[in-house]
Amino acid sequence: MIKGGIPMKISEFFRSDEYDEDETDYDEEDYRTAQAETQGNGSKVMELVNKNHEKKIMLFEPRIFSDVKAIAQRLLEGQAAVVNFQRIDDGQAHRVVDFLSGVTFAIDGKIQRVGEKIFLCTPDDFIVEGNLTDTRQDDEFKMRGI
Repeated sequence: MIKGGIPMKISEFFRSDEYDEDETDYDEEDYRTAQAETQGNGSKVMELVNKNHEKKIMLFEPRIFSDVKAIAQRLLEGQAAVVNFQRIDDGQAHRVVDFLSGVTFAIDGKIQRVGEKIFLCTPDDFIVEGNLTDTRQDDEFKMRGI
């Protein structure tokens, strides 16, 4: 049996005498160089942080059911989508809304109607404020002359 073995080598590695806990000085130039090297090596962590700050609302006007794939992809990327169903038949529009309801549920997002044939799909980190009057109420106001 090897005395100490791998655990002993690991223990010796971490017991280096070169480190002084009371020492707080560091060379600013070395820090900048290390930081530049970290950013220059194509670190994916930095890219992800930068992409999350770029929030967009995409506008879609699907014409066939297969157009829903592009909308779902944007939602999965953390972008909101406004979907106008005026150029698609009602049966296809219903299928698209059902599919997008599933996508928004999966990402803890929301889907809400904002117009007669217009829906807003948002990921969980979007906040939508304000209320829209139901279109049926709008028609009542028009009939009353308001």
